[in-house]
Amino acid sequence: MAADSTLLLSLVEEFVSGLQDSKAKETPHTRARGVQLLSDVLHDCYGGLTEREVEVLIAFFENRLKDHYVITPPVLQGLRALTKSTVLPPGSAVSMLRSLFQDVHVQVILTKTLKSCVFLFNVSAELKGLGADFVFGFVQSMDGERDPRNLLLAFQIAKSIVRRGYDLGKFTEELFEVTSCYFPIDFSPPPNDPHGITREELIQMLRDALTGTPRFAEFLLPLIIEKLDSDVLSAKLDSLQTLIAGVSQYEHKDVAEFLEGLWASLRREVFQTSSEKIESAGLAALTALTSCLSRSVLHSDSEDSLSTFLDLVLKDCKHHLCEPDLKLVWPSAKLLQAACSASNRASHIITDAVMPSLVEQYNSRAQCSHRRTLLEVVQRFIQSAKTCENEDSVFLAFRPSLCSMVFSALTETDSSLQITATSVLTSLAQQTGLLLDSDVELAVDHLTRLLLTEEDDKVSLAVVECAGALAELHPAAFITKLIPRLKKEILASETPSHHAVRQRCLSALAAVSTQPSVVQESTPVLLEVLSSAHTGGVVFSVEEVVLACHSLQRIAKQVQDTEETGRCFHDVIIPRLLSLALQAALQGEGSSGGRSPLLEEVVLSAMVPVISTSCSRLQPTLAGQTALRAVSLFLDGDVSFLPDNSFPSNIQLLKQQGDSWSQSQMVCLLLGCVCSLPRIVEVPRIDDLMAELEEMSCTCSHPLSYTSAAKCFAGLVNKRALGDCLDSLIQRTMERVCGELDSASSSVRTQAFTLMIWVAKALLLRYHPLFTTLTDKLFSLLDDADLGPAAADGFRLLMSESTDILNRGCHADVRIMYRQRFFSENSAKLVQGFNAAPQEKKPNYLKALSNIVNKLPKQVQVTELPALLSLLLEALSCPDQGVQLSTLSCLEPVLVDPPPALIQQLEALVSRLLALTSSPVMVSETTCMPGFSYHMFLLGSPGGS
Repeated sequence: MAADSTLLLSLVEEFVSGLQDSKAKETPHTRARGVQLLSDVLHDCYGGLTEREVEVLIAFFENRLKDHYVITPPVLQGLRALTKSTVLPPGSAVSMLRSLFQDVHVQVILTKTLKSCVFLFNVSAELKGLGADFVFGFVQSMDGERDPRNLLLAFQIAKSIVRRGYDLGKFTEELFEVTSCYFPIDFSPPPNDPHGITREELIQMLRDALTGTPRFAEFLLPLIIEKLDSDVLSAKLDSLQTLIAGVSQYEHKDVAEFLEGLWASLRREVFQTSSEKIESAGLAALTALTSCLSRSVLHSDSEDSLSTFLDLVLKDCKHHLCEPDLKLVWPSAKLLQAACSASNRASHIITDAVMPSLVEQYNSRAQCSHRRTLLEVVQRFIQSAKTCENEDSVFLAFRPSLCSMVFSALTETDSSLQITATSVLTSLAQQTGLLLDSDVELAVDHLTRLLLTEEDDKVSLAVVECAGALAELHPAAFITKLIPRLKKEILASETPSHHAVRQRCLSALAAVSTQPSVVQESTPVLLEVLSSAHTGGVVFSVEEVVLACHSLQRIAKQVQDTEETGRCFHDVIIPRLLSLALQAALQGEGSSGGRSPLLEEVVLSAMVPVISTSCSRLQPTLAGQTALRAVSLFLDGDVSFLPDNSFPSNIQLLKQQGDSWSQSQMVCLLLGCVCSLPRIVEVPRIDDLMAELEEMSCTCSHPLSYTSAAKCFAGLVNKRALGDCLDSLIQRTMERVCGELDSASSSVRTQAFTLMIWVAKALLLRYHPLFTTLTDKLFSLLDDADLGPAAADGFRLLMSESTDILNRGCHADVRIMYRQRFFSENSAKLVQGFNAAPQEKKPNYLKALSNIVNKLPKQVQVTELPALLSLLLEALSCPDQGVQLSTLSCLEPVLVDPPPALIQQLEALVSRLLALTSSPVMVSETTCMPGFSYHMFLLGSPGGS
């Protein structure tokens, strides 16, 4: 210290004597460095300070705030460090804040001042004691601020002030003014903004501050009304969203005097809007405002603000509902419905006012378009009305009229009116008490009639959807009335016009089967379709049999997951499907009675998702039993669990019987049984099963049989536990596969390749390390004279979602971002292989690359495509039309915001695209790629990139 004093004294003498001016100028900076050192130390050791030490340090730093302005920043850092102390002396927060407001005057360091305020808010409840003095100090500090960093902090403090209940005193309006002058935010961050402050952050923080207290209502609501007159859409949207946030905090007394002005503004934004966003926000604001008024408690001597406000709404909107041919009917209806949805009380007021008029209008109008409009308006009111729990629907008084309108519309010949009626019927069913049992039965009669007679596809779809919604709520009526009638029609002798009716009936059976009680009645009808198709009792087309399978699969997917439904599929449906398929297989391809449609590949393929969806939802006990049954059937020929058990004892389903494939192709059903089970279910005798599947996939000559065996093998590989057993299995399989692939004379190279690509996919999905061995082999096959094109297509299989196996619905082990990982690890290999490949093999590499890139997420494509652009341009010249289409799909997302690499290659891209215009496949596909055409137009236009 003595040395420091001596040095300081010498500096003073030098300055006074005129010998040295610079040293005096350096003195504040020297002191600032000393304070900075102390502040840095405190940031590391504030936790070890005593209360007395903190008190002394606060006093020191507060005194330094009176010092030269260059010392202020390190002083503020020191104070921030002290605010983190757990032994902050009582009163110190108030003391620090007073010092900040009194002694910090330099605008450029306001950020640090405000940050200190934020810290003080977080550590002390004492600041409330400052009351209006604190508010005044804050207003002075914030006034005129333009730096977005400071504004964000200032809005944060203002939010804390109002939300923590600080006494604003006579400075309430000043605090509002100093913050609201920035409303609405028009800040746009500069390019490469190092601070990362966004317009959205500022908007939200300012909104939180402005709407944080009802004390601002008298200032904010007039401001919002004023800003809604703006022609700037973003200002309108911000104002509406701020209004929503504000009224959610207010009581009716806070908004009462502004209701007329607010309603006029909201009405205008919906009646005259040119933006869906503004209209939507305006309706949401009306709902929020009505909800605010609905929270008022009525007293005998008080005005009902809600009724007063809704009178305004009804006065301006109700009469337009009687003009269904004019354009104002819809904005009026939307406004009324927005208010209706706010509360139960608002729903009662509005429905009591408008429903009698709507019913009268509907009954008096003869034109179908008018009646449809009125019915649509009614439906939206039903959907928007708010009914309290355990209370009757607000539409209960209008129930007879509503039902009469709906049933009348269902008998009309106008298809659009019928479709609207089905929607209203669905809405009525979802409101408690609006459909009596007799109404439901009448509804079922109408829906059944339309299903059987209506040929309009849109009407049929609407009827099926309505039946599904009603059956979930009222299953008994559908069990007793609809299902027997549909069964009769489905199993009736076919006539030339009967096919469409059957299709509708089969779809309706699936739609109504969501409740277990309905499923018990509907699934036997669908199984009877398959049985009759097989035996020839009733003639069904292959298409109808496939549709019956699709209906079963939809039921398996949507039905409530209960023990009852699990038993139904485990005990009845799966055994029945296996039994029918086995009967058809044993009957064979050349049966004298005609070939069973259950032998068709398309039918068997439709059975697979029925079984796999069912098994994926089974409880573990039933799932284990299903696995045991399936394995015993396919390994041992055990048919004891199958119905109609008259099968021979020497069944060998995993062996091809000479040239016959009817039995071996049943392996696809085994796939459904064992590859979709939850992973906790162990497949019995899995080693024996996988050995048979490997043998079948490598030796069978029938494509469906060996492909299904390979897929089943892969599905089991994907779920097997990590360890030596799995590694040994993969290595043995790869040795066999590579032996066949490396032998040019092998007759089963295609089969071996099929097994390899499916196992590769199974390992890729779970990130198994041995996958790279398969990848290397796949790359080598791109140069193979026979399998090169198949290898290129194999990359698409690796990257695509499988519908019947190896997906999350089948409980497969699927890791996130496996596609991106595969691309990052292998794209360079493809580029190197392309560069090294002879000219005739290059298309294989281009096709493989296109298949990979086309399946990447769009955001990854945009990032990665510039580096691959030259190859993709080359791919556009490839004679393979599949490569052309796939490459165009890859390029489309990049054209939205073309990178410099693409701009530089624009001439090459356009020339290749022009060459493609004469391609036959391009002519047929142009309607499939409107986005690509549009973006190419932008690139080529004078105003484009």
